[in-house]
Amino acid sequence: MSLPGSPVPESGPAAVRKPRKVAVLGPIPRDHVITHRGEVFDKYGCVLYTVAALAALLGPDDVVRPIVHVRKQDMPQIMAILSRFDNIDYTGLRDASDRGDVIELTFRDQNYRDERQVGFMHPITPEDVEFALDSDAFICVPVTDYEVAQPTLAYIRANSNGVILLDAHGPTVSLTSAGHRVPRMWIDRDAWLPNIDILKMNLEEAGCSWFPPPGHDPDLLGAELALDELPVFAEHCLRHGVKAVCVTLDEEGCRVFWLDDGVMQQQTVPRIPVAEVVDTTGCGDSFAAGMGFGYLESGGDFIAAARYGNAMGAQRCAGREIDVYLPLAQTKAQIDAVYTTSGSE
Repeated sequence: MSLPGSPVPESGPAAVRKPRKVAVLGPIPRDHVITHRGEVFDKYGCVLYTVAALAALLGPDDVVRPIVHVRKQDMPQIMAILSRFDNIDYTGLRDASDRGDVIELTFRDQNYRDERQVGFMHPITPEDVEFALDSDAFICVPVTDYEVAQPTLAYIRANSNGVILLDAHGPTVSLTSAGHRVPRMWIDRDAWLPNIDILKMNLEEAGCSWFPPPGHDPDLLGAELALDELPVFAEHCLRHGVKAVCVTLDEEGCRVFWLDDGVMQQQTVPRIPVAEVVDTTGCGDSFAAGMGFGYLESGGDFIAAARYGNAMGAQRCAGREIDVYLPLAQTKAQIDAVYTTSGSE
């Protein structure tokens, strides 16, 4: 479950843990949301969820580093939302380009939505991440293919020892000339894989990322990847440099793939139940935060990391506000209540 050379948590009464630094790359879009219940509201999303989830989990001496370009008109509101947290470094939150994402989201049901993008963030470049190269983790949550480019990940890989987690939502989504957000085949996937430690995605994104040699049914291109094909796709990614692949499965939780002495392993991590699903916007961004944190907290245990991912996703969808995330002690209790009592340990 763990990588050779993975971070090992300090232990013992004399152990002193160094403060953790976690960078988050992606947009903070202004979302205009119409829910499947017909409710209409505006909110900021994506990196905002990831940062808030991490800020709740990390200690007061740790630091979260959002790296994002926003519009000048949005900066005061974003700062006001984040001001409730004391462990955020705002160096990478920039409005000099006066460009940020603006997205219209219309939900058909609680899981599926139509999207149109009418504002466009300036891409994150190697120069933007220079100040954060000493980070322990880089959690990348782009929502469109141009926001966090492959050369930026390659620069981080070449100049930092931090673990790199990429949400594949970015490279598998593109824009039409009218701004409609549509699935995109991740054709240059293999150029990205050596620069990714943990690849997180859903079945639809996996379908946009897997195009085997001739013989594959062309009608299946871009469709959700069948569960029996997941291991073949995951092993391809693992053999090309990724250390773990995590595929979220909605009500079934997620499935994690990794190599152990060169042999692929896989395990399904059941979901954490939610009494009432209020708002699923940002669940994937929250999952990424939990998985990145869980990886560091557990010393590189991918299953423990996925449990933290499930926990933060569950917390996110249980409410609408940014204060839904629980601090570490309560999140640990939530995880233990589900996985220990269910015999999943």
